[in-house]
Amino acid sequence: MDFRIDCEGVEFPAENARALESALQGFVDTDITLAVELVFVDGGEIRRLNRETRATDKVTDVLSYPALDGIKGKPIRAKDYPYEIDGEELLLGSIAVCCDRAKEQAEEYGHSYERELHYLIVHGVMHCLGYDHMTDADKAEMREKEEQILKKLGITREKE
Repeated sequence: MDFRIDCEGVEFPAENARALESALQGFVDTDITLAVELVFVDGGEIRRLNRETRATDKVTDVLSYPALDGIKGKPIRAKDYPYEIDGEELLLGSIAVCCDRAKEQAEEYGHSYERELHYLIVHGVMHCLGYDHMTDADKAEMREKEEQILKKLGITREKE
């Protein structure tokens, strides 16, 4: 399986995107390249997006906009999404990361900005793959998956 991270902005270098793509290899059983759009925004922009799309007028760290429903833990086959495929890829969704909030949280949690940024991106990808944290069980499952990906990247919860 191929995974492609389409980045807009300078906060996440291309080599980081390639490393994340590699860490996601094999995470989903699929026969098509899965793509995620990743956009970096400031506090004002994420607040606007949060207000307009979630009716919550506050700054948040990451917003995810999944494109496909009901895919959590299931194989993803190109034949099941003939109208959603763009060229050779299937878009899973879009993720907006607030760099301002990521910097604040990194300081607050006592780890690096890079670790926080990677966590927020992985968190957004998990949402695009159908994972959520509405219940304690869902939250535990999602956190386990996030930690698997971060571990592949060599990023741990240890203070950096």
